[in-house]
This record gives sequence, C-alpha cells and structure tokens, in this order.
Amino acid sequence: MYMCKETIRRAVIQKFKEQEEDQIETFEDLQSYCIKLFKAEDLKRLNTTVNSLKICDPAVGSGHFLVSALNELIIIKNELRILIDAKGVPLRCDIEIVNDELYVIDDKGLLHEYNPIDKESARIQHTLFHEKQTLIENCLFGVDINPNSVKICRLRLWIELLKNAYYTKENRLQTLPNIDINIKCGNSLISRFNLEDDLKDAFKNKEVNYSFLEYKNAVLEYKETNSKDRKREVLQIINEVKNNFKSTLDTQFINKFQKFKGDLINEQERQNNLKNFGEKIKKAEKDALKKLKAKAEKTFLEKEEIVNNAIYHNAFEWRFEFPEVLAEDGGYIGFDAIIGNPPYIGLEEFEENVKHIFKKKYDLVERKYETSVLFVILGLRIVKDKSLLSYIAPMTWQTGENYSALREKLFTDWGVLEIINLPFNVFADAYVDTCIYTLTNTKSNSYNIYSYKKKDNHNELKGIIFTKIDSSLISEPKYKVIFNPSLFKIIKRLNLEKFSTLGNISISTQGLSPSRFPITQENSSYVFPFLKIGNAYNYCLKIEETFNTSLRDKQNLIPFYSANEKILIRRIVNRQDRLTVGYTDERIVFKKDINPFIIQDNSFDTKYVLSVLASKFISYFYVNISSIALKDDFRQTTLTELRELFIPRLSNEEQQPFITKAIEILALKQENSKADTTVLESEIDQMVYKLYGLTAEEIIIVENS
Repeated sequence: MYMCKETIRRAVIQKFKEQEEDQIETFEDLQSYCIKLFKAEDLKRLNTTVNSLKICDPAVGSGHFLVSALNELIIIKNELRILIDAKGVPLRCDIEIVNDELYVIDDKGLLHEYNPIDKESARIQHTLFHEKQTLIENCLFGVDINPNSVKICRLRLWIELLKNAYYTKENRLQTLPNIDINIKCGNSLISRFNLEDDLKDAFKNKEVNYSFLEYKNAVLEYKETNSKDRKREVLQIINEVKNNFKSTLDTQFINKFQKFKGDLINEQERQNNLKNFGEKIKKAEKDALKKLKAKAEKTFLEKEEIVNNAIYHNAFEWRFEFPEVLAEDGGYIGFDAIIGNPPYIGLEEFEENVKHIFKKKYDLVERKYETSVLFVILGLRIVKDKSLLSYIAPMTWQTGENYSALREKLFTDWGVLEIINLPFNVFADAYVDTCIYTLTNTKSNSYNIYSYKKKDNHNELKGIIFTKIDSSLISEPKYKVIFNPSLFKIIKRLNLEKFSTLGNISISTQGLSPSRFPITQENSSYVFPFLKIGNAYNYCLKIEETFNTSLRDKQNLIPFYSANEKILIRRIVNRQDRLTVGYTDERIVFKKDINPFIIQDNSFDTKYVLSVLASKFISYFYVNISSIALKDDFRQTTLTELRELFIPRLSNEEQQPFITKAIEILALKQENSKADTTVLESEIDQMVYKLYGLTAEEIIIVENS
C-alpha cells in the first residue's frame, strides 16, 4: 500500500536521523549508510533501531493497515540488508509485496516454501518468524471501539506469524507468542485524562504496590510468557496498576476543587473581616471572589461528569495504556507514526452527551463535521514530535466551511506534507470522495498535492507527479487547501481593494425542497407560481410547467422570488467543471437546486455581474477553491463559497461593454433557450481575463481546464 510504504519509510528515516546519523534525508541515503556498516554488531544495532519504531492505528478495524505495516517493515529491513538471522547474518533473498502478501524469492530464484530439511529454507523461515514476532510485539499498536474488530485484528497478525511457523529441534511447531496486548478495545476519541497528566503521583498512592518500571516490565513479561497462570497473574498486575492510576487521577479533581474551595473560604473570611472593621470592599476584590466561586463550581462539575458519566466507561486512556510509548519517568513520548482509515460518522449520529464531550476535547472543529477529522486531531496529539500521521479519509476538510479552524492549526502550527485526492469509488461500499494525506505536528513550509481524475483506475497509485504548493499561498481566514497554485498566484496579484465579494454586494438564499411549497387555491398577493418543471441554464430560465403556491408563511423569501432581476446559480457543477449561471426577472419560486442572488449594491449592474459569473474564469476559480465542487457523486456549489467570489469594481461606463453583450445573449436565449451564443460568451471571457489580470499563459490554462 502506497500509504503504509511512504509513511513508514519516512518514519524509519526519522528514527535513524534521531539515533544514528542526522545527515540522512532520503531512503537512498539510509541504504548507503547501512551498506557501509557490515559487522554483525552493526547490523544488529541497525536492526534494533528499526525495531524501536512505534506505529499505531487508532481505529484498527480488521487490522489491514497494521498487517501492511508489518510487511512493509520486513521489506525495508531486507532493502537495508539488516534482515538478519539469530547469528546476525543477513538473509540472501528478494522480498516483495503482491496483493498485500509477502513473496520471498530465495537465492536460487525460487518462491520460498518452507522445507525444514533444507538449511537455507529453515533459516529463512526461522528469521521471518522471529522478525515478525519482534515487530508485532514492539512496533505495532492498535485500538478499536468494536471488540469484534479487535479480535479480528489480533487474529490477522497471529496468522501472519503462523505463515512462518517452523519446527524446533525437538520437531515441535514453534509456540506462538501472546500478541493480543498491543491491540486493545476502547473509544479512541474519549479519555478522562490528558497526555500531560503526571504519572508519578499514581505510583505514590499507598494502594499501588508496583513502581512504574515494574508496570512496564509486567507488560513486557505478558508478551513473553507461555504460562497461562503467569499470564493471568501479569494481567492482574497490569489491570491493578491501571485501575489505581484512574482512581488516583480522579482524586486530582477533588484536590483541585478543594484548593479552589479553600482559596474561596479564605477570601470570604478576609473580606468579612474587612467589613467588620468598617472597610469598604473594592470592586476588584468582589470580582476576584466571583472568579474563585466560578472556578470551584466548574472544577466540581468537571469531576462529577468525568467520574459519573457513563460515556467514559469505555474511554481509552492513551496516557498509560501503552507504556511502550512512555519515558522511564512516566512522561508521554508518543508514537513514531499514526496510520489508518478512521471512521467517518456524521456528528448527527451521536447523542447529545457525546457531542458535548467532542466539543470540549476537539475545539478545532465547528458545528457539523464527521469523525475522521477528530482522529486527525487525536493522532497529531498522540504522535511524537516531528513524526507523521497518514490517513485515507474523506477530503471535505480541505475546503469545507466547518474545518477552517482545523486548517489554520494545520498550516500555522502543525504541517501538511502530502495530499493525494483519489479517484471515485475507491471503497466499493462507501459512496464518498476520499484522499490520502500525510500530516505532521511540526510546521511545514510547503506541501505536495496530486488529484486523480475521478474515473481513473485506482488499483495502483502510479504516475503521480506532485504539484508543490508553498504554504505562504494559503490565505486567511479560511486557510483552504490549494489544489492549483496558478489560480492562487493570480489571487495574490489582485488588488483586493478594487474588488468586492459577491456576498457583500448581494443577498442570496438556498432554495427549499418542493415539499415545502404545496399547491394552493388561495387568491392573494402571497400566491406565486412554483417552477415544477424547468431549470436554470446559462443566461436564461426555462419554464415548462408551474403551479400556484403561497408564501404567506414564508414572507422572508418574497424578495428572492418577486419580479426583479435575479442571477440564478444552480447547485450542481456540470461535467465540464462549469457553473451554470442563469438570469430572470420573472415573479416565480424556484426548486431547491437553484440559488437566487439579488444585487443590492447600486454601483454594480446585475447584467454586468451576470456576465462575470457566467465566464470561464469564474468557473475555473470556483472549482479550484472547493473540494465539494469536484466530487464525483454530487458535484455542487455552496452558498458560502459562492459568496466568496471576487467581483471587480468598475465604473458605470466600464461595466457597459459587459452589459451590452449580456443583453444580446439574453435576447437570443429568450427567443430560443438553446441558441448558440458561444461567440458572445467567448468575447466576454476575454474581457474578464483582462479584469483579473491573467497572462497569456494563464489564459491558456483556464481555456484548457
């Protein structure tokens, strides 16, 4: 898998930079470095460096990504010539991944099949088994809220080991180790405690009979022991420590509350004494007392919610569940890489108490969102500094209105490294546009982006030629991901004082569902014809059938449907990546897929604005600022993004050439909605290019888009 391959290779490079040689920048550098070191002790050390990686999937599902990571690590070790046997001698074989399976070609050029009698075959089998075991035990971690998913993931990793099981000298099949403790059940998104919470106090509790080091050793022993009785004993130690840790941290809220309460009592007594001596209490002192009361009450409520709220019963405590990513003093270090395909469940699917927890814990998302973005925030918190997160997930966050705060964090504090917008229907059972993205919790000055055409073959990610985007092109306050640097170079050149946004010069609304406009027999000024059959097309509105409906209960909509000039923008972006921009001055109500815009600024003529919006450049502009506009299943516009379109401010005289041509087109369309007006529209396109200052090269790009 491209995602696992690239992410894990970058993680390996980073690990070697930290522990071996800080001059390593590429995988080729790493290969050259490893080739120079050929002594057995060097190879073992280099092998240990890879084994120290910590890779986590916080929503493992079937375990597909962890299995892919396991196979990729084996490939990497072989390419670095550090896939070594028990004596430190490298294997002499070629290994590749075909359909997510490891194919091992031995030194005779044959596909490896285990033969216990053949010494080289036995050496390969033995080495692969123990290398996989080491990687599973030390490097791979996962969590899922579904206990069945956890079982399946454990089983898949166990099967990967079983593929390389071998016979011992006693002619017995090698015992399989305990690989279940790294794959745990819990709600990844909800934790009682923060990563910064101090672990030391938990082990000072008189109820805890173990040190932190003993806790870490117990986890290690659990993986190694083959005794069921000892396994139960060790598991009891682990659970006891975790439970005591929880209860200890619960008391922190009580201590915090008691501190604020004590401060409150002391301040109250002090102010009462001042009153008794006839001294006046200052306003600042009264305000300080109110703040202490508020802090005490807030802390008490937080404690009650966390201790008693049922939602925390399956909370996953990243702070201590994986001691492998903790320092010797208990401080949180984090994972070297986060990978996966996180679930994307809409916020509306959750109960109110869950939404409340999400709002507090994930304040970088607003209003309506889905859970994959919560996994982004979680992942960049639990990953180690300068490390990577790579997901395959919906692409909506790239430009969606509700994700601007998250994007601001990504581009100002964290980093976007790579985005691949995938072809349509990557997942057969999920009708959603997806992308692969690689992020880091360290600021990046640029990122690479590539967008497949929606109908491209997606069996393999080949032929990718990335476009490099300088992060300085990202614009406040929306911080939208840039797909096309050419457009944003144009925007950067614009003197925005000479432009107004469509939203600032007009009023607009999104049409309602036809079911909201029942047929009426009423005879009053509130009765309007409703467009039953017909649609908006460029420069016209085609009306085929209407019925009467009343706006008596929707009087706020009357200005949008009265007999005045209206620009009509269809919700759907057509297959030529063009907006459909129509016009009417009829008194009529539209169906929900037509959004009316009424120009309110008298310095802008409606027909001038119409001609600009119907141009090729504005369509090019729009589809390159909106990921929703290029979706395959429902390519659409949004009012929010339409309102952000820049309209040049021109004098009445300068607007006139546009108005004249628009009137000519409207006259032709009124006679025949299918009239050919391409010559006039092309002339307007050329005039619009000049308004936005496009170069000859940029005009060619737009024309060919």
